[in-house]
Amino acid sequence: METNWNQVLGHKQQIAELRAMLREGRLPHALLFTGPEGIGKRKVAHVLAAALLCGKGDAPCGSCTSCRYMRADTHPDYLEVIPEKRGKGTSIICIEQIREMQTMASRYPIYSGQHVIVIDEADRMNEAAANSLLKTLEEPEGAVTFILVTSARSALLDTILSRCMPMAFGMLEESEIIQVLAGQGIASDEAEKLAALSDGSPARALKLHEDGGIVLRDDALAFLQGRASMGMQAMWKRAAEMGEMDREKVAEWFLYINMLLRDMLVLYEDGGSPLLYHKDCRDTLMALLFAYPERRIFALLALVRDMQRRLQTNASLRLQVEGFLIRARDL
Repeated sequence: METNWNQVLGHKQQIAELRAMLREGRLPHALLFTGPEGIGKRKVAHVLAAALLCGKGDAPCGSCTSCRYMRADTHPDYLEVIPEKRGKGTSIICIEQIREMQTMASRYPIYSGQHVIVIDEADRMNEAAANSLLKTLEEPEGAVTFILVTSARSALLDTILSRCMPMAFGMLEESEIIQVLAGQGIASDEAEKLAALSDGSPARALKLHEDGGIVLRDDALAFLQGRASMGMQAMWKRAAEMGEMDREKVAEWFLYINMLLRDMLVLYEDGGSPLLYHKDCRDTLMALLFAYPERRIFALLALVRDMQRRLQTNASLRLQVEGFLIRARDL
C-alpha cells in the first residue's frame, strides 16, 4: 500500500488541501472522495490513512512502525471495506461488513491514536448497510476517521452525503498517465496511444493494455478503410470471427468505431485540432475523409448506436454483426 504522497500522480490541489488540514488539525471525521473510476482516488485515501495513523510532523514518514504496517497491509488500526460478491449477484457491501467495521472501530487503537476506515465503492452499499453506516457517522465511537470513495455520488443516501466533507477528483493529464504506464514497463509509443484513449483514467489505460485495446482499435480502423470494398465472403468471415468473441469485446470494437467517426467529424471542423481521441491516426483519418462525407459518417454512427443497443439482447452475435456489416457497406 502507498505510504508517500509522492507516489500519487496528479490531484495536486486536493493533496495540498488535505495536507494543510492535517497540519492544522481540522480534518473532519468523515470525508467523501468522488470522481470518475480509475483516476487514483483510492490511492489518495491510502496515503491519507497512512498519514493519519503515522502522526509525525510531515506524515506519513514512511519509516515508523505504523507506516511499515501500512505498507505491508497489516495495520491493526486500519480497515478497508470493499464490495464482495455473494453467489451470482453483483458485488455489494452488505450490513455484515459494516457491523464488522463498527466492532473494529469501537475497540481501543493498538498502535495509533485512532482508527481509519476506507470504504471503497461506497455506492455499492445495500440499503441496510447504508443505514447502519449512517448511524456510525452520526455518533462514531472513539477516535475514528472515515474515508468514503465513490464514482457514483448520486447513488449514496443524502443523509450520508450531508455528514461527509466532499472532495472531487478529476481526470489526469495524458502526460501523467504516460508516467504511470512507463512505471509498468510499457513502451513509450504504446503508452502515448493508451493515454490518448484512456479518458483521463490510468486504470482504463492499463486495462486497455492488458486487453489488447490498441489491436482492437487498429482493427476497427482497418474496417473503416476497407468498408466499401468488402465482399460477402469477407463479411461472413469477419462476422464469424466476431461471433466467437466475448460480447463485451465486440461492444468495445463498436465503441472504437464510434470514437474514430467522432474524430473524423472533428477533423472536418479543424484538421489540426488537439481534441482527437486517436491523435496517432490523424493522417489516416484525414485521408479517409474523401470516402466519408459528413452525411455518411452520421448514417454510420446511427448504425453503430443501433448495434450497441442490440448487443444488450441475447440475439445471435454472429447474425447481429452480419446485419451491421451489410448495412454499413451499402451506405
